[in-house]
Amino acid sequence: MAGTPVRRRTTAAPSADCRRVGSTLQSAPTHRVVAQGPTSYAPSTQFASQANAHADLCERADVDRLRFWADQARKLMWDREFDEVLDWSGAPFARWFGGGTINVAVNCLDRHVAAGKGDRVALHWVGEPGDTREVTYRQLRDEVCRAANYFTSIGLRAGDRVAIHMPMVPEAVVAMLACARMGLVHLTASVGATAATLREQLDDAKARVLITADGQYRRGAPAPLKGVVDEALAGGGDSCSSVETVVVVRRNGADVESNWVADRDVWWHDTISVADPQHVAGSFDAEHPLFLLYTWCVDGKPRALVHSSGGYLTQARYTFHYVFDHKEDLDVFWCDAVLGSIAGHTYQVYGPLSNGATSVIYEGAAEFPNERRHFQIIEDYGVTVHYVASKRLGMFVERGRTTPDAHDLSSLRLLGTTGEPGSQEAWQWCREVMGGGRCPVVVTWWRPETGAIMIAPLPGVTAVKPGSPMRSLPGISAHIVDDDTNLVAPGERGNLVLDRPWPSMARGIWGDDDLFVDTYWRRFAERWWCFAGVQARYDDGDAIWLLGRDDDVMIVPA
Repeated sequence: MAGTPVRRRTTAAPSADCRRVGSTLQSAPTHRVVAQGPTSYAPSTQFASQANAHADLCERADVDRLRFWADQARKLMWDREFDEVLDWSGAPFARWFGGGTINVAVNCLDRHVAAGKGDRVALHWVGEPGDTREVTYRQLRDEVCRAANYFTSIGLRAGDRVAIHMPMVPEAVVAMLACARMGLVHLTASVGATAATLREQLDDAKARVLITADGQYRRGAPAPLKGVVDEALAGGGDSCSSVETVVVVRRNGADVESNWVADRDVWWHDTISVADPQHVAGSFDAEHPLFLLYTWCVDGKPRALVHSSGGYLTQARYTFHYVFDHKEDLDVFWCDAVLGSIAGHTYQVYGPLSNGATSVIYEGAAEFPNERRHFQIIEDYGVTVHYVASKRLGMFVERGRTTPDAHDLSSLRLLGTTGEPGSQEAWQWCREVMGGGRCPVVVTWWRPETGAIMIAPLPGVTAVKPGSPMRSLPGISAHIVDDDTNLVAPGERGNLVLDRPWPSMARGIWGDDDLFVDTYWRRFAERWWCFAGVQARYDDGDAIWLLGRDDDVMIVPA
């Protein structure tokens, strides 16, 4: 954890989840089986009968929120059971599952292999040029162990930072999980980042190792990556002086050895691929940092949110299981986010793998080599649950239904989308065109600082309104208030706030606790409510409608 938590006096916040009664907050169930209004879509009897979520999930969270989260945490494998669910005495710096120790990678890999699921496909990988790979849980576990052994051999220790600057290839997932296995803190730098931006992030994190590739493919053309790394590391002075080793994955065959730096640069296939596949995993405190996620502050400087191990994985597992109604022996899941985003972390890696899921990872652009690519992947791999970014969905809507209608999308059984504000037109298009009128569509709201989904319908439980994320999930407390902390009336614009701590919340900004407080908690500091920079309104049925961002907070690059 960067810095020492600032101990501040806390003010009592409302318990459980809430509804409006005048200008006060009072307890109420988070999800109702029936929503108000003629445009509501109730879950079908068939879907509801097999859904993971039931009304009792909401009831348990409403009765005892902390016990609810303890029950969710116990779905993971702990090396040492936690003895305290939440310590909020140092608000807004939370400590979840105190006294517990855990290994994130073991929960994502080893326990599934030990349960006899080693031959299950973990990743269907599709490269932009059309090359493919299938990686089973056993193969992924072995590769992660090899990487961990190599990292050990070069002297890395728990708490050291490892930067990952890679295209969407399986080795990137291996690198993330190998860090988790050893208690190393990983940070993923966008492959579109400039050398200057990469240099700033490496300097800020004091990364000891950088993992990259010779290059990537960008709309069919090879593009350099190692060259960007070389430029970043050649900044001069003390710049990037912490980086001792650069591990390079061969991806597109670009000539990189002409600028090879002896005793610093090594090939992945000469080091990690030949290491021992047996490795004894460490055990780490629930609050041990898992990764840094770089965002941009309004002053243009990159800052890293710190996410923990036990709390983050608990909510990643929980939300993936319930929001996407995951079925181990049925589903093929595809989240189309880039790996370096928070969605890539939570719903391409940690959420799916902690649930033993089979996922698709696609390296390239959705429309390359043509507009059919995205829908062809759904057809080829029998994708059953698809989580698509709202921008991409909007692009599909603009192009019409000719392309999706040319593909067999009958494998789809549930669709999810992100974004602010929600579009009723895009929701209807998604349901009717992609989902054939049969698939539930869940609109989700969350941010990099929340770590996992916070507001979304529960498939099988919530009757939904097109374009609305509806209400906060069981265990989460979100409200819309005015600047004086009063709940707004239906139809009025207000601030979307989170008035109770949640397990996957960011634990701070790397090296700058004061900035963390000022950015997310300053506006409602007397109550320690988190304002995530979003404006929203209630309708007459208490459904939440997102209206857009107030960017006096961290912003994420496109």
